[in-house]
Amino acid sequence: MDLSEIKDQLNKLQNRLEDFRGSLDLDEDRERIAELDQQMTAPEFWDDPSAAQTVINESNALKDRVNKFEKNEEDLENLEVSYELVKEENDEELFEDLQSEIKRVIDHFNEFELEILLNEPYDKNNAILEIHPGAGGTESQDWAEMLLRMYKRYADNKGFSVETLDYLPGDEAGVKSVTLLIKGHNAYGYLKAEKGVHRLVRISPFDSSGRRHTSFASCDVMPEFNDEVEIDVKTEDLKIDTYRSSGAGGQHVNTTDSAVRITHTPTNTVVTCQSERSQIKNREQAMKMLKSKLYRLEIERQQQELDEIRGEQKEIGWGSQIRSYVFHPYNMVKDHRTNKENGNTQAVMDGQIGEFIDAYLRSKVKG
Repeated sequence: MDLSEIKDQLNKLQNRLEDFRGSLDLDEDRERIAELDQQMTAPEFWDDPSAAQTVINESNALKDRVNKFEKNEEDLENLEVSYELVKEENDEELFEDLQSEIKRVIDHFNEFELEILLNEPYDKNNAILEIHPGAGGTESQDWAEMLLRMYKRYADNKGFSVETLDYLPGDEAGVKSVTLLIKGHNAYGYLKAEKGVHRLVRISPFDSSGRRHTSFASCDVMPEFNDEVEIDVKTEDLKIDTYRSSGAGGQHVNTTDSAVRITHTPTNTVVTCQSERSQIKNREQAMKMLKSKLYRLEIERQQQELDEIRGEQKEIGWGSQIRSYVFHPYNMVKDHRTNKENGNTQAVMDGQIGEFIDAYLRSKVKG
């Protein structure tokens, strides 16, 4: 990269910054932040902790967006100063520093741009993520646990917190099912890209003959709702069971029948929660999960009607995987929706799935 190419990059970044400015109403954001800060000073602010937390979350999200825009603006100004300095000094070390700094700023611009794109109604919410192994017993249950580790690592990398709401261990290894609550701004917006079937091809560690196996696991993702969505759930439509926790072991296993399973009989929708020692708290969380599932079912019903009107047919089943993870005879992770590939399978399994999520979300915007 020479100086003319660097100047071209700076011009592109300037244009992108103006696009950001045009798509955001930063003055309105700042006014709203001032209003929320005023609310937080009221003596009765903490009388309703749930409402107070909603105000705090909105304030933090707005401040984060304004601060990131201002940081990008500042970074670009510093780049332009550095560019002029390199032109005058013709110093090789300064030139290399400028190149690496441009790359860093471009990455930050890309990340900020993606956050702006997450503007659907519930993108900002926490995410409820469920993993279920496909047919295949221990092999697929082990694959489900590998995905569980991958998503926990991804959440850690993003600064999200993870709470295990339900965990059913496998017979010999892995998990039969697991439900996570992933908390953080835009957690659902990012993780909705992971909904679908994930396919693994590898030499099975459970096959003494060393044969290659193909395993499947499904990932379901829903936004967590508090009181922002009205879902009509009739008491007479619910079947509520309590049972003893069957967690992964250790000090968190309940010794009382505090785990809760709720079945919505009209839709045969089942949710379970065992993360709390209190049956009441597990029931509250299970109801949130049920509302999320029923909301998603309604959205899918509406989408199906639209698809029928348009004459669209979408295959549903294990053959319609969204991503393949091949460990043998070569190493490759490929997303079949965007054709994004990565040959570093270990990095992907360590939670570095951002490039796949980024590509999918941008493809949906372009579509």
